[in-house]
Amino acid sequence: MGDATAELSQPSLVDTLPPNVPVVEFEDVHLRFDENEVLRGVSFRVERGEMRIILGPAGVGKSVLMKLANGLLQPDSGVVRVFGKDLCTLTLREMFALRAHVGMVFQESALFDSLNVEDNVAYRLHEEHLPEEEIHTQVVEALRFVELEKAIYKFPAELSGGMRRRVSIARAIISKPDLILYDSPTGGLDPITSNTIIELVVKQRDVSHTTSLLITHRLQDAFTMATHRWNAELGTMEKMPGNELDERTKFLVLNEGRVVFDGSTRELTHTEDPWLKAFLE
Repeated sequence: MGDATAELSQPSLVDTLPPNVPVVEFEDVHLRFDENEVLRGVSFRVERGEMRIILGPAGVGKSVLMKLANGLLQPDSGVVRVFGKDLCTLTLREMFALRAHVGMVFQESALFDSLNVEDNVAYRLHEEHLPEEEIHTQVVEALRFVELEKAIYKFPAELSGGMRRRVSIARAIISKPDLILYDSPTGGLDPITSNTIIELVVKQRDVSHTTSLLITHRLQDAFTMATHRWNAELGTMEKMPGNELDERTKFLVLNEGRVVFDGSTRELTHTEDPWLKAFLE
């Protein structure tokens, strides 16, 4: 992104992590809602600069993983660590401080209907009491990144679903977060609009190298991210040559509350596991 978003005084938490400490770590996490055991011993790690795409049938706990990673839920047992910190041990003040380093893109966009695009994107910066001129500059930079600077004074009701999703991405990236959580960013969108959103996700990955977790119900979107890269010179997403894959993009597949796959794109596409093969087909 432009220099404006780099002007925030907030230091990077990733830069302070020891080399062997992942950005996100789930360790034997269990979670139950009444009689429904949603997660059954989930363990995985997300290293710095890695994009982890979360797949699985509906209702297997994908969105629950996001809420745990953002501290909105707590596990019944096991440990969730973000930036090396056990979320269950943090005070409310510490949790808010940690969330300042996390960008969140919701499937529903979750924009404030009463605020225009500029104020929606600037919401976190207003909370940090930055000067208005600096806030405006950074909002323009974030909207330019998602190619929506001309919509800066519009209200959510005036935007299409895809435009609202792009505003949500601008709001998530404006504070230059150390971690981005994408909860089904293309959910409910038509294929052409979905591709626009995927382009932005790939652009953010390749330009800023931000660690991210991403849920998608579209296998095509998942494999597009693994096989494409952002061409800064052309300003567009392009397919990587031959059978080349983005090595930072990896997969986590859930089924019935358990991790049934954790690994690279190549490992997933060459799996011999009958359930995984049927799921991918």
